[in-house]
Amino acid sequence: MPRERLDPLVVGRVVGDVLDPFTKSISLRVSYNNREISNGCEFKPSQIVNQPRVDIGGDDLRNFYTLVMVDPDSPSPSDPNLREYLHWLVTDIPATTGATFGQEVVCYESPRPSVGIHRFVFVLFRQLGRQTVYAPGWRQNFNTRDFAELYNLGSPVAAVFFNCQRESGSGGRRRTD
Repeated sequence: MPRERLDPLVVGRVVGDVLDPFTKSISLRVSYNNREISNGCEFKPSQIVNQPRVDIGGDDLRNFYTLVMVDPDSPSPSDPNLREYLHWLVTDIPATTGATFGQEVVCYESPRPSVGIHRFVFVLFRQLGRQTVYAPGWRQNFNTRDFAELYNLGSPVAAVFFNCQRESGSGGRRRTD
């Protein structure tokens, strides 16, 4: 009997901590400096200073999408009391294009995790129409599920995540023997 391939979004607890189970229905490509994100890969903070390139699929320019980027492990994976921290929000992205064609309603804030390994999650939702999604009033304690419900976005159509941790040698305690 063949083993069922485990969904990396489930293994990485993105489904559960951030999202409910969903079926991917559109392509989502996110890349930093021409390196595409695959679920669970690792990037260093120095590699993700600038906002990534985001390309979405689809076949009808009349369909619009919202892209959400969150950190469910803020400020630390062992005590994520700011879960979720909103790093980026782009709305009104036409199908077949990318984030640069949408409206950036919460500007990109580069991840700078200080403790532990953090997951950074990109979630794509299909909008009911243009200009139907607005910026929240804060970044911390953002809730992707509640946001989707508020704006009638339904289930995600795609998601991808990467891991990131503080770069070694960039601060912290030093031994002074």
